[in-house]
Amino acid sequence: MSILTNFSLSLALAEIFRSPFNDALLFNPLKGPPENGKLDFLGLAHKYGYQPLKHEVTTEDGYILTLFHIPGKSRSPVLLVHGLGDTSDSWLLRGETSLGITLANDGYDVWFANSRGNRYSQGHVALDPDNDSTYWNFSFHQMGYYDLPAIIDRILNETQSASLSAIGHSRGNLMFYILGATRPEYNSKVNVMISLAPICYLRNTKPPISTLIKAAPVLDQLFHSLDIQVTEVLGFNSTFTKLFRAFCTYPVIGPGLCLNFIIFPLFGYDPMEIEYSFLNVLVYHFPAGSSWMDLLHFSQLNRRDFSQFDYGYSQNLVIYNSHKPPVYNLTLATMPFALLVGRNDHLSTIADVAILKNQLPNVVEYIVNRRALFNHADDVWGKHMIDYLFPDIFRVLRQYNKV
Repeated sequence: MSILTNFSLSLALAEIFRSPFNDALLFNPLKGPPENGKLDFLGLAHKYGYQPLKHEVTTEDGYILTLFHIPGKSRSPVLLVHGLGDTSDSWLLRGETSLGITLANDGYDVWFANSRGNRYSQGHVALDPDNDSTYWNFSFHQMGYYDLPAIIDRILNETQSASLSAIGHSRGNLMFYILGATRPEYNSKVNVMISLAPICYLRNTKPPISTLIKAAPVLDQLFHSLDIQVTEVLGFNSTFTKLFRAFCTYPVIGPGLCLNFIIFPLFGYDPMEIEYSFLNVLVYHFPAGSSWMDLLHFSQLNRRDFSQFDYGYSQNLVIYNSHKPPVYNLTLATMPFALLVGRNDHLSTIADVAILKNQLPNVVEYIVNRRALFNHADDVWGKHMIDYLFPDIFRVLRQYNKV
């Protein structure tokens, strides 16, 4: 083991046991989660002084989605779209310093999407997600092609607005790239799409993400060979998620182990922004479900152009009338895009965002966050994002949001 590796491990172990009589000892599983861990979206919004509304939106292909709304003074709505395995809850978890509450406090009319498959959006006109495996035959393609149009149409109908502004995180941005490329009539309905940690290509990700991406198709082949059907992953009430919560909240050592060996390796190391007490809230909201097909589609972004799901040589011919899946034509995605990136982001790397930036025809802002440690999670969970992120978001909104 090298000196550098020994030093890094020592730092990690020191972090695990930091403040053992303060923050870490708060994690007593017998006490259960703190208040913000127990509250769902409606409860969180009520706690911070708002009367949220809940809408059910049915897509063209029969999925029933939950759309939350915090009414504001602005006539032009702002739509927030979460990332992979997440829900609308993340936009409120930091309370008064969360993006959702900050926007509402500033008078914006704020709407919160929930993509198919998460804890809030598992309805369907005919399929039962617990008993019908076909329910889970979707990836982010369907979210961009079906979910976003249904959500946008409902918001514009409810508000009688001609257009809206959007803010996405991670996969939430990817859906808009697909929307603009496959349903170009929606480009004019978006004033600006603010992409926090943009995801489109995954060619330059860092370990262990790069390793997991390469392992996904191998695992899929193994599942098929063993006749194992994998449908939902990272489910809110799944055994995996319950074990994850128990591990991350285990007294004294759990929070440090969870942060330093799971969360920070995946998203980027930034201990100043996710503290132990917030972790004890976060793990009761995240992860909250998606499909195995969604994860597989992500793994394909590592090895080919930005294209629809690759079912394999013969099945592609049946579905697409081609041996290869269709490539998304990003030149058709003409809505204004603001790309906000971080130098310490293990998923949305500057190198990969550069590929996206060169393909989108209407990038109106490209901002590299000034914090050197700014990572993939700081956009939605960072303790001080109100200082280092929100000024850029609000400046772009003021410039492009039509009131």
